[in-house]
Formats: sequence, C-alpha cells, structure tokens
Amino acid sequence: MRKRISPLIAVLIATASMGAAAQQAPKPEQQIKWRQSVYQVLAWNQARIKANVEGTFNKEDVIRAANSTAAIANSGLGALYGPGTETGKGWRDTTVKPELFTDAKGVGEAAANFTREANELARVAATGDAVAVKAQFGKVGQSCKGCHDDYRKKD
Repeated sequence: MRKRISPLIAVLIATASMGAAAQQAPKPEQQIKWRQSVYQVLAWNQARIKANVEGTFNKEDVIRAANSTAAIANSGLGALYGPGTETGKGWRDTTVKPELFTDAKGVGEAAANFTREANELARVAATGDAVAVKAQFGKVGQSCKGCHDDYRKKD
C-alpha cells in the first residue's frame, strides 16, 4: 500500500529546500568580507616569511607560513568574486577594479601564476634553504604585485 504525502508536508519540505539553497549563495557583502579576510591572513603569512628571510631564519615558522600561503592559493579564491561584488563593502570598501570581472583570461593567468609560485614556495620552504626561500618569496611577491597592478584600485 502506497502512502501519500499530505500537501502541508510537501509545502514544508519545499520551503526547507528553498531555504537551504538560499543559504548556499552568500550575499555579495559576505563574499567581500571573506575575501578581505583571506587577504589579511595571506598578508600575515607573507609578513612572517619576510621577517624570517630578513632576520633570523626559523625553518618551522617559514614552513607553516608557506604552507598556509599555498593552501590559500589552492582554495578557490575565485568563488569570492561572485556577481555583485564588483562594488560594495565588506569590512571596508572593495578595492577591486571592474576589469577583474571582464578579463577572464588575464585573471586566470594571474591566479595560476600565484598558485604555482605559492606551491613552489611551500616546496622550497620544506628544504630549509634560506637563500632559496628568499628567492622564491620574491617570486610570490611579484605574482601578487602583478595582480594588484592590473586588478586593484590604488589606495
């Protein structure tokens, strides 16, 4: 014998499903906050590496910071540049240029370059070679600068 779902239960299930789907699409302001937060964590890790290559080198600290940088690079940051995030405010006004949303090829190349250099930094950091870390750290910085020059408004 087949049981029927009451219309009320069907409406409740449909409403709950729509609510779950809506929760999966964060508002533009939330995406901007998340990406601003991610870049702050990235800046913190880059500052840690810089302090090590310019001062007393602590291999373990560099490895942690380099691994964090690589993890961020591989995390799918592009998802935080969704529709509606061209302008607006997260923790502060966004500084992204409109070109970031129209230059898919250039953005893809910049993202791939950052990811490649960040992964190489993590690999080099594991060797403990301070000179090699410093050189690779410079390459990561150049990949960041390239993206900032093309896709970030000047402060």
